[in-house]
Amino acid sequence: MDIIGDIDQFELLEEKIDHLIGLIETLKKEKEALAEKARIQEGKLSDLTEQIGNLKASRDRAKQRIISILEKIEQVGV
Repeated sequence: MDIIGDIDQFELLEEKIDHLIGLIETLKKEKEALAEKARIQEGKLSDLTEQIGNLKASRDRAKQRIISILEKIEQVGV
């Protein structure tokens, strides 16, 4: 190979390396964005789980009140 061919090969290699570096940087940014989205979704999931727990507790309290009212009605003999 001659000197011009060697230089062309180095330029080609340099272009490919630059392209790979650009891809790596893009992938790192995408990874960070996805990690942030995952954190946000985990927070939402935690909030929804808490809301479900609160709703179940409210439902249980309402159920107990209904049972109590029905027992009072039975005691009166209605």
